[in-house]
Amino acid sequence: MKLDKDTMTRRHFLKTSSTATALAGFSIATHVYGANKDPIRVGLVGCGGRGSGAAAQALTTSESVVLTAMADVFEDRLQSSRKNLAGNEQFGQRVKVPESACFVGLDAYQKLIDSGVDVVLLATPPGFRPQHLRAAVEAGKHVFCEKPVATDAPGVRSVLESAAKAKQKNLSLVSGYCWRYHPARRAFYQKVHQGAMGSIRAIYATYLTGPVKPMPPAGSRPAGASDVEWQLRNWYNFTWLSGDGLVEQACHSIDKIAWAMNGVLPLKAVATGGRQFPNNEGNIFDHIDVFYEFPDGVRAFMAQRQIRGCYSDNSDYLMGSDGVGAIKGFSDPVLTGKENWRYSGPKADMYQVEHDELFASIRSGKPINDGVWMAHSTLMALMGRMAAYTGKEVSWAEAMNSEEKLVPDNLTWDMSLPIRPMAMPGQTVPRASF
Repeated sequence: MKLDKDTMTRRHFLKTSSTATALAGFSIATHVYGANKDPIRVGLVGCGGRGSGAAAQALTTSESVVLTAMADVFEDRLQSSRKNLAGNEQFGQRVKVPESACFVGLDAYQKLIDSGVDVVLLATPPGFRPQHLRAAVEAGKHVFCEKPVATDAPGVRSVLESAAKAKQKNLSLVSGYCWRYHPARRAFYQKVHQGAMGSIRAIYATYLTGPVKPMPPAGSRPAGASDVEWQLRNWYNFTWLSGDGLVEQACHSIDKIAWAMNGVLPLKAVATGGRQFPNNEGNIFDHIDVFYEFPDGVRAFMAQRQIRGCYSDNSDYLMGSDGVGAIKGFSDPVLTGKENWRYSGPKADMYQVEHDELFASIRSGKPINDGVWMAHSTLMALMGRMAAYTGKEVSWAEAMNSEEKLVPDNLTWDMSLPIRPMAMPGQTVPRASF
């Protein structure tokens, strides 16, 4: 079904999803966990650094949260994570993951979901997120869903469907767009939405940094490593797995643009970008600048770069009709103009707040559902990538309706998986036109 920009507004989606009837065969989550009494069993899918961190934060929320299952495509990564978590003095005794609950392989996520866990932490490379989220929600599990939530538009549409099903089933779905859970940023954007700087006229966001996971030197691929194994080991460098640096990392800044706009969706985007330094077999750009146009002439500018030895900045600058706002790096947000204000409230670890609120919602029976806005923020990033890779202007409706599918169907460990060539603006067109 084609979706135009009117049908995809936040208001319409929330209205239609809240009035939709529950789908046949879907059970409703009715169990309410006693406050810090009934054990909550957690399963971790994706045992890298972010996944291990998410598991630690989940275990920190309560003495009755227990890690009972772990899944990854790589045995070494899973066992390293399990050892480190079990060795933590604070919660290690609640890491109760026997060998029989250590699941390895491309189907490990489903085995974990079927193992009897109550909450699933999804922290694999984002190309797998739509498939894993769908399986978790269909099984009636509460979910922590790392950002971004997809690497192509079909994946975003799948996530929107899963989010609606989670709402129907009274399941909590908390996003890994962590700044939404940061006290200072929450206070800042609340002031913005209340009109402290008048109407927003423009936003400039930066994510200028070095490479995250550089591709290994050419020729370093181990003998016998399949295409799939090699790409998974170096997942950040492939668009089907990471989405590109704009989508995987700078999506935080794009999410803050979306947050500032308070649910108003961009009309269209153009972008520039490319690859300054060779990436051996990888196919992501190392810099992209996106120019978003919103209703009423509002503009947003996203500058993203991952190159060593360059100026670094990760900040947000908002220009309003009656003032300006700025968040420089990790410093406290500031407003000047119509109202002068600097955040001076309580501090908290946003990563921990995500999990504190997730597990509190589960225990109270009052689910959180971040599904719509986390999908929209991801699509904003994909929209920018589409514009940069093709050199074309891309509308919101074109991005949402794109049939370009990057993630392979029926992925197997030994299948042939040729690497897509690096995009060339002006020449590259999607496999399926948007």
